[in-house]
Amino acid sequence: MARSQNTIKKLYFGRDDAEHDMADGLLREGFLPTTAYEAVLSGRKILVIGRKGVGKSAICMRLTMGGEHLAGTVLLTPDDAAGDEIRRFELQGLTGRTAKSLIWRYVIAVHAARHVIAHAGARHGRRLPASVRALKKFLQANGEAGDARLYDRLASGTRGLQTSLSLEAFGVKASLDMSGSSEGARAAVQLDVLEGGVARALDELDCADAHGPLLVLVDQLEQVWSNDPDSMAMVTGLLLAGKHVAGAYGKAMRCVLFLRADIYDALEFSEGDKYRGDEVRIEWTAEGLKELALTRASVSLGRRLTPAELWEQLFPRRVEGLPTAEYLFSQSLARPRDAIQFLNLCRDRAAERGHETITEGDVTGASRQFSEWKLQDLAREYLVNFPFLSRILAIFQNTGYVVMRAALESRFEAHREALHTRFPEYTDALTVDGIIDVLFGVNFLGVRRGSEVVYTGDAQMPVQPHETDFCIHPCFRPALNALGSTELHAYVPLQPNFAVADQSSAVVVQGAVIGQMGGFVQGRDFALAESLIYSCERIRRQLVRSSLPADTAYEISLQVERVYDDAERLLFQLRRGSTRDAVSHVMAAINYLNALAAQLDNGLGGNAGVVSLVRRILDETRSLGREIGGGLGSSSG
Repeated sequence: MARSQNTIKKLYFGRDDAEHDMADGLLREGFLPTTAYEAVLSGRKILVIGRKGVGKSAICMRLTMGGEHLAGTVLLTPDDAAGDEIRRFELQGLTGRTAKSLIWRYVIAVHAARHVIAHAGARHGRRLPASVRALKKFLQANGEAGDARLYDRLASGTRGLQTSLSLEAFGVKASLDMSGSSEGARAAVQLDVLEGGVARALDELDCADAHGPLLVLVDQLEQVWSNDPDSMAMVTGLLLAGKHVAGAYGKAMRCVLFLRADIYDALEFSEGDKYRGDEVRIEWTAEGLKELALTRASVSLGRRLTPAELWEQLFPRRVEGLPTAEYLFSQSLARPRDAIQFLNLCRDRAAERGHETITEGDVTGASRQFSEWKLQDLAREYLVNFPFLSRILAIFQNTGYVVMRAALESRFEAHREALHTRFPEYTDALTVDGIIDVLFGVNFLGVRRGSEVVYTGDAQMPVQPHETDFCIHPCFRPALNALGSTELHAYVPLQPNFAVADQSSAVVVQGAVIGQMGGFVQGRDFALAESLIYSCERIRRQLVRSSLPADTAYEISLQVERVYDDAERLLFQLRRGSTRDAVSHVMAAINYLNALAAQLDNGLGGNAGVVSLVRRILDETRSLGREIGGGLGSSSG
């Protein structure tokens, strides 16, 4: 593939949000049909659930583009004003959620009526059927004929359902004979009349068979979610209304709802089991994200790229030893928005530096900034449900990315009182178990199960009480400076202070005679160096038995290996007649190993393997200390 900086300038993976992505054109041509999309299109699913950024709105916006459903779509996206109107809506004689389901049904029916009138005029000739003319009269009589915001329709519906709607267009008197009935009962009867009128029009036009169903799409409920009882009733009422649509309109209309997973899972909804067959949860794999990236890169460059062209020519083959795609998608959460942002950031860094291709340095440089974005975004994403989240995330700064339950308990205890004071309404959730559940639920922490770390996107089973080993998701590690598996300080050898004596001579060091005859060395310094070597060997054997996670065991082993190698160098120098101070060297190693044990106990405490390893290290340092003390006590000139 011919490469130039112009190629990098043209390379683009799309916008962060579906609305702008549709305007830029990548959503239409670069949209990757998924199982969730096909399930909605076919009518098998009407409830699309997923985290922010997984592509719910992309599916919604793609459906509104036309060409997929000839009968058309109606898109409802409530704003703050509309949300307030629904939350406040009440009807005497009905529960909050049932009352709110009626206002949703009204809004859906009115939008469907408007669509039917426009559709009939455009697709079914000039002479409108009587049922369609009745809808037109109803809209005019109730102030719904003109273009209006969703809020205005809600306000009109609220007044009509709480008092009375004008139903003469359907042959019903303005005042229904329901004396003594509650507001709720009157509203339900009026809605039945309206919905019956819309259903007759759809049936008379035969739209279901001729064009397919009308899709009513409801998206962005998170914009009006407040995590309070009225918000829960508002969303639960929408679920009831969406379910009702299928029965009221048959095959002629479907209502598809797009809900964030944390909102849906927070609902206290006894009928939730009735919606299982309607649900589809969006989850992405690395392979799916790779295909999405390839599709969008191809659209931006105007030709179909091969995987090798994208991942081996435009991007470097490998980053930090991993294939580039594997590195990128392991460093981000498994959702399209993150992938698009990360890929565009890599491309931007390359373009700013005038590179013809994206280099490994461009990718690693982008990783830190991307991680900082995602840490901030995580706290904002869950600000309504978990306002304390940013304070909790700060606990993990400058630590290892492996987190043991006992260590988390210790860290949390230092902040517990301040958190309870700042967020008194969340005291019940601000416990160690509660925090673990939250952090696992938002995909910040994964839990080790067997030899693998499982994150929320991989399995829905919550953290179990017996599970103690957790890992910070790689996406957030650079921003937290949690780049090592454990919070270990590197071993730095004591700077040697010695001179090499004449090979044939003997020297006196701290009263001990060291001689070199045929390679034989004697003296306390030599014994101390050997003892340190043997201690390191015993610590390494205990480390093997500890069954710690491989990355954690590697980092610990690396530091012990440095102590071992330095002790061997000391021994070699002593054999060559060096006057190096072995006592100071071993004491420095003892201090480091004691600090290492303390770090392991604080950072990984609670794990049986760590407890045994810490005991072994402390046993060895005590033995070395006794040897130094005994040696010093017996020294004489």
